[in-house]
Amino acid sequence: MQRQQTGRGQRVEVAMQEAVLNLTRVKFTPVLTTGKPLPRVGNGSFSGGFANTLQCAPGGANDYVYLMIPPDNPAMFEIVARAIGHEELLTDARFSTPQARFQHRAALQEILEAWTSQRDKHTVMEALAGAGAVCGAVLDTAEVLQDAHLRTRGMVQDIDHPTRGRYAMLGCPVRLSASPAEIRPAPLHGEHTAQVLTSLAGCTPEDVERLRAAGAV
Repeated sequence: MQRQQTGRGQRVEVAMQEAVLNLTRVKFTPVLTTGKPLPRVGNGSFSGGFANTLQCAPGGANDYVYLMIPPDNPAMFEIVARAIGHEELLTDARFSTPQARFQHRAALQEILEAWTSQRDKHTVMEALAGAGAVCGAVLDTAEVLQDAHLRTRGMVQDIDHPTRGRYAMLGCPVRLSASPAEIRPAPLHGEHTAQVLTSLAGCTPEDVERLRAAGAV
């Protein structure tokens, strides 16, 4: 739109992680109220390959990584097998095809968790994702708000509110090179009443004072 109006465009950056985080922003309201992370509901996938959460050390409620071995990328299974030091899985008939891995997903889950359960989720993610597998640590909502990467990116920011004080807030996932989004707290009740009345309703400051004196605003 800016290019059409001015002839000069902007660089637009949208990170998938930050877009999804913004879509799930409502899920963060309970943790802002109670300070406790929101519990998960469900995990497995029936995509035809292997996709599930894997328990990691020390075995807490959120000590998991999510691993996906898609059916249309056979090389991914080899990457995972070698990363965990179990090359013998590559010749195991139970896991020789995507269909076989899906059929024997419980057995594959057990083998993978025997390895992941001995390591924390960040170590597991570094090993598997570092090798090229689709793998990510499961972060609860409280961990997300403290994630160093998201804070460095500015996707999570601490802001000051006049009545609540300082708290974390999710930022805007759409980044425009010449129009940065300003992250600020929600307005207080009636904070902009005078501004709205004088700019949109055609009232004068004196009109606003009379309305306030009458209890109308």
